[in-house]
Amino acid sequence: MAKSKELSFEDELKKLEAIVESLEAGNVPLATLVERYEAGMLHLKHCQQKLAEAELRIEQLRSVGEDGEAVSEAFDDSDA
Repeated sequence: MAKSKELSFEDELKKLEAIVESLEAGNVPLATLVERYEAGMLHLKHCQQKLAEAELRIEQLRSVGEDGEAVSEAFDDSDA
């Protein structure tokens, strides 16, 4: 599933929810079910990555310097 544009967390989650609903309905052939499951796992992975990035950003912003002022650090997403 190649993407030309990265989806937002909300869009990824909507797609994941739609896939889950279709799988729970139980009225799809096995081959389609496997394809949808695979697509759902990809959306789940993207959602988890985006949540981890957001969590890291929040942690960086929560830092407080000795003077009591908020300290923010540059977000380096090369590790994510």
